[in-house]
Amino acid sequence: MATEGGGKEMNEIKTQFTTREGPYKLLPHSEYSRPNRVPFNSQGSNPVRVSFVNLNDQSGNGDRLCFNVGRELYFYIYKGVRKAADLSKPIDKRIYKGTQPTCHDFNHLTATAESVSLLVGFSAGQVQLIDPIKKETSKLFNEENACQHLWKVDWNEERLKGSKTNEELVPVDRLIDKSRVTCVKWVPGSESLFLVAHASGNMYLYNVEHACGTTAPHYQLLKQGESFAVHTCKSKSTRNPLLKWTVGEGALNEFAFSPDGKFLACVSQDGFLRVFSFDSVELHGTMKSYFGGLLCVCWSPDGKYVVTGGEDDLVTVWSFGDCRVIARGHGHKSWVSVVAFDPYTTSVEESDPMEFSGSDEDFQDLLHFGRDRANSTQSRLSKRNSAESRPVSVTYRFGSVGQDTQLCLWDLTEDILFPHQPLSRARTHTNVMNATSPPAGSTGNSVTTPGNSAPPPLPRSNSLPHSTVSNASSKSSVADGAIASGVSKFATLSLHDRKDRHHEKDHKRNHSMGHISSKSSDKLNLVTKTKTDPAKTLGTPLCPRMEDVPLLEPLICKKIAHERLTVLIFLEDCIVTACQEGFICTWGRPGKVGLLSSQNQASSPGGTVV
Repeated sequence: MATEGGGKEMNEIKTQFTTREGPYKLLPHSEYSRPNRVPFNSQGSNPVRVSFVNLNDQSGNGDRLCFNVGRELYFYIYKGVRKAADLSKPIDKRIYKGTQPTCHDFNHLTATAESVSLLVGFSAGQVQLIDPIKKETSKLFNEENACQHLWKVDWNEERLKGSKTNEELVPVDRLIDKSRVTCVKWVPGSESLFLVAHASGNMYLYNVEHACGTTAPHYQLLKQGESFAVHTCKSKSTRNPLLKWTVGEGALNEFAFSPDGKFLACVSQDGFLRVFSFDSVELHGTMKSYFGGLLCVCWSPDGKYVVTGGEDDLVTVWSFGDCRVIARGHGHKSWVSVVAFDPYTTSVEESDPMEFSGSDEDFQDLLHFGRDRANSTQSRLSKRNSAESRPVSVTYRFGSVGQDTQLCLWDLTEDILFPHQPLSRARTHTNVMNATSPPAGSTGNSVTTPGNSAPPPLPRSNSLPHSTVSNASSKSSVADGAIASGVSKFATLSLHDRKDRHHEKDHKRNHSMGHISSKSSDKLNLVTKTKTDPAKTLGTPLCPRMEDVPLLEPLICKKIAHERLTVLIFLEDCIVTACQEGFICTWGRPGKVGLLSSQNQASSPGGTVV
């Protein structure tokens, strides 16, 4: 457990910390920010976000970094731990009027040294597609005159001193959604599809190649379930948005695709995690926060576990296969803003060769778990084929940052994943979601619990011995016959460009549950209410009591900033964090700092391998 010293020690900003691998050190020369390095007055501004892309530049310096600070958007060469950051030469800088960037995402499939596609979401609801390298054209989505060419950048001598483009996105009556963009991501394996979430609780699927309408879209119902509905755009010709998802109540704060791209995890202000099959738009499972909204979500690199964080100051680990909470972590003193797995320190050790289920190639993928960033998210762990069998030994590492300015690292170990006989309890559990098939390579121990029965309760301590878990067959995710034609039509129109997976290329505490609802006047936002009263979920498998699941203790818990933290990204040779003041910090991993610093002193060229 992370210990706390006196008041002075608690408030001291840490510049290094030590784990079992060794010391992680803050690298001041690798800090990125606005060129003047003046702390940004963050009051009333949207969170600072960071996106990375590798352009496969033959020079070995292909890493690029994008971040937003207030009304500004920057695009830099990222030199990582090898060389000092040069803030005087951004590749691109944009200043927006009338709205602020809230999130962004690169298309890694289409990125080259000459061009890169960057999606940017805004506080007024727009989504912009830009190329910060070419800086020639752009498309704008969710606007009065949507998908129009917005500007053309004039090139001049000032570019060498740091290019700056002033753009004005005037808020008008947007045709699709008027609320703030909370999350935007390219669909995995696609060069043209992207998904956008809004504070209204809606998500929209777009295709950059399709025309946008000049009038507000009309929708028809494709599928409806418990607390969600999916609509298609009703028009004679295919137009954006292709799909509209209405999920839960209140803002949809973040979503994340599973490593194989087949499932979508969403967290909302109503406190629910909902996991969907993306192609069949089926609800796979759900979970409720201890209280308050859920703010962030991430998948384990093998797709077996989902971790969330939110306004209950906790991190929660949810099993995809069993559709239940398996652990909670308490280390933060305020809202958790970001959670992320570290694929480079997730350890896999062979316990018994005879117990491994899979090909030699699969096993090699396990041993090299996280070595290649593009492939690490596709690595798979062996399946547990019986109650007595044991998989290869696994320890997952994930991290979290919060509004308490603290960084926490967590280890998810075997005593949590495969506990021994749990403590007996008399409480009857109800309302367990039926489990569908997990992502490819995920464990098959899904539990379908009818009536008032439930999965066995979990131990109260992560030091208890191991136990067996009953097996149940997984239920395949199949589209309903009544909407099969609609799904088929949608797939034909919008999912044909999926690429092969191996293709190259303000803070106020809120203790209430789900009281924030969308104020949109759109009648389509009226979704079927959840059958379970959120206030009555405590003590059920949807939201186990604190004593019903293991409580994780952070491996380390350190104050690393003056302002609330908004970014946590694990790279191969460093960890990247950012705070609301606009400082993007690089923490060198053990064994990397000394070696790379000496290379830097020798002026050896090179770039961070991500």
